[in-house]
Amino acid sequence: MGFIRHVVCAMSGGVDSSVAALLLKRRGYNVTGVFMKNWDSLDEKGVCTSDKDCEDAYRVCQSLDIAFHQVSYIKEYWHEVFSKLLKEYEMGRTPNPDILCNKHIKFKHFHQYAVNTLDADAMATGHYARTSQEDEDIFQQKHVAPRTTLFRDRFEITNPVRLYKGADLMKDQTFFLSQISQDALRRTMFPLAGLTKDFVKKMAAEAGFHHVLKKKESMGICFIGERKFEEFILEYLEPKPGNFVSIEDGEIMGQHKGWFTMTLGQRARIGGRREAWFVVDKDITTGDVFVGPTTNHSALLRDTVRTDRFHWLAVDPPPGLIRTKMMECHFRFIHQMPLVPCTVTLNMDGTVWIMLSQPIRALTPGQFAVLYKGDECLGSGKIMRLGPSEHTLQRGRERMMAATQKTPEPAS
Repeated sequence: MGFIRHVVCAMSGGVDSSVAALLLKRRGYNVTGVFMKNWDSLDEKGVCTSDKDCEDAYRVCQSLDIAFHQVSYIKEYWHEVFSKLLKEYEMGRTPNPDILCNKHIKFKHFHQYAVNTLDADAMATGHYARTSQEDEDIFQQKHVAPRTTLFRDRFEITNPVRLYKGADLMKDQTFFLSQISQDALRRTMFPLAGLTKDFVKKMAAEAGFHHVLKKKESMGICFIGERKFEEFILEYLEPKPGNFVSIEDGEIMGQHKGWFTMTLGQRARIGGRREAWFVVDKDITTGDVFVGPTTNHSALLRDTVRTDRFHWLAVDPPPGLIRTKMMECHFRFIHQMPLVPCTVTLNMDGTVWIMLSQPIRALTPGQFAVLYKGDECLGSGKIMRLGPSEHTLQRGRERMMAATQKTPEPAS
């Protein structure tokens, strides 16, 4: 048997990470499974199922005869993810905890733990994604003893590692990986890169992982659980009552408990109103939440956003964008939404303007604008500003026409 490299696999107790560990073991790696605990379920009356998930992950590791560890990042998650989430909500924005958790916990703290504490050559996760290193066979196990320094030397290559969509486009998770560091990406394996979800389930069944196959797909944020979001957020933020205001005519429609309990595009629960109204804008200085009477109201349609300093996965922006300050590519701000053609303009401070080929519903500050060029995920930036809505533009056109019509005829 040749030199076997050590890979630490993040184990969630679900089917994807279980099959990822199985594949690594079959390829001949020395595998260690590690379960991360990021939220104290005791504080939430058992909302999270972390104890059961940890047990399920341990059973998989026992079945595969690999080492198992568990590590807690409850404190780090609170300070680096959750407290930032609360501040974002207070600012009127809607953050994405999954992207933030990957950036700050899984691909920072866990990555450092795997490499520095467990002396891993690489870490692995059950994400459906692919890197350029897998294409270049850097992670392929060879049964010929190489120089023992080869693996680490290969990591010194200066070419940036690229992140590509996984084979199963319906499950592709590059969206959630769009903020991780180049250093972490260089040492990360995605064993499910070339597989579909159906095939992964088949492998799990053949391996006897029936206890993870029976579990429901994890949806939403575990620490919210079955509760309504308003009920959850008001446990951490003081209510700040304000008015629901019609975007059409300024009529006060009702009251709410705080702008941070809602996000753009969602249905507004207005007491005494049977017809559906939808959140189209928020003003955190007055506390007003503006609503429109249809789900695709023109006040929800915009085609321009500005991000904060953009995070390029390859560290530097694409050469063409640096050279011309403009680039054609594709955009999404929600996982699995259809990719939209766009034009990106690079600003001097590293922020970007993104002009979409068509107006999109409910573009939302705090969400991440994720860019793609073909199959490659280029990175992401947090949406900080929105361009004018179709409603605002139409009102502006109407005012201009009215002003033109009122202009008196010059005296003859």
